[in-house]
Amino acid sequence: MKQIIYITILSINFCFLSCQDNKKKEFYSIFNGKNLEGWNGDKTYWSVKDGILIGEVTPETILKRNSFVIYEKEQPENFELKLEFRISTSGNSGVNYRSEKIKNKPFSLRGYQSDIDGKNKYTGQNYEEKKRTTLAYIGEKVIIKEMPDSIPLSNIRKNVKRNCWQTRDIVASLGDKKELKATVKNNDWNTMHIIANGNHMQHFVNGVLMSDVIDLDTQNRSEKGFIGVQVHVGPPMKIEYKNIRLRHLN
Repeated sequence: MKQIIYITILSINFCFLSCQDNKKKEFYSIFNGKNLEGWNGDKTYWSVKDGILIGEVTPETILKRNSFVIYEKEQPENFELKLEFRISTSGNSGVNYRSEKIKNKPFSLRGYQSDIDGKNKYTGQNYEEKKRTTLAYIGEKVIIKEMPDSIPLSNIRKNVKRNCWQTRDIVASLGDKKELKATVKNNDWNTMHIIANGNHMQHFVNGVLMSDVIDLDTQNRSEKGFIGVQVHVGPPMKIEYKNIRLRHLN
């Protein structure tokens, strides 16, 4: 009898853990649409209205540096992130992930970013904020090789025009750049889907793969970190996000 009870308890525990594990594999909302619970940002720029996370820069609140609202409840490692965005023509924003906070600079992040801009020059590219800069432009599949020890990371941004990060190896085209850009809707809602699995990162906009990066640079790549969305320095702008959902991968 004791053996039967023991086996029953084990079965119940196994089912419970299995259900919990399955839950982790499903998409779940990380933005409640009501307030900034779980998120931390400068309320001068970030607010919530009618289920939408709004980032807005006005003529009276021009930025001196980029400002993020950061999801602080967890720092995902391998995951899929889905959301919808709408941006003004003058807007510049992006979705950061696997990012770290920058000391002494409130609401700043350093790390991978799926770029978004109202003029649709960069939407979907992989740009590494405050670090190695552009990893893959729109339409590129890129392998980032190990950064040579002879190139200090502090010098990378200063020498972008000279392509000092010669570790960027374009291995394939994802399609014609103009055709890819044409799939993004201006002044309307678009979907973004980010997949970060191991050292492989893919950015989809409206279901279309815009950039694909395999990061072999063990010195500088990031394997986990914060998610955040951005308002950028420049003219007055507005960026809106909704239906922000996350799913963990094994």
